[in-house]
Amino acid sequence: MSNVKAIEKIEPREIRRKLGLNQQQFWSKIGVTQSGGSRYESGRNMPKPVRELLRLVHVEQVDIQRIKREDVEVIEYLRAHEPELLKTLRKSAKAKGKKAA
Repeated sequence: MSNVKAIEKIEPREIRRKLGLNQQQFWSKIGVTQSGGSRYESGRNMPKPVRELLRLVHVEQVDIQRIKREDVEVIEYLRAHEPELLKTLRKSAKAKGKKAA
């Protein structure tokens, strides 16, 4: 939850500039037009789904093109029925990611 609050405090324009992207490059990755993104950067209220996509794609660096509904369903199942297994899998994946880096 702290990530969500952090993204609310950070201006999208600031994130975009830190990434070195123009408006078209930045906003198109989350399905927002350049003109719509410009309005958000100018202070227009950003809907929560857009804010969450911005966080996932540009802050967490998630490639949303690779996510499938099946992946989400598996995570939802594990979260509801096997929370300890999900925790173990996350730890293993994180450790493997650090070794590869």
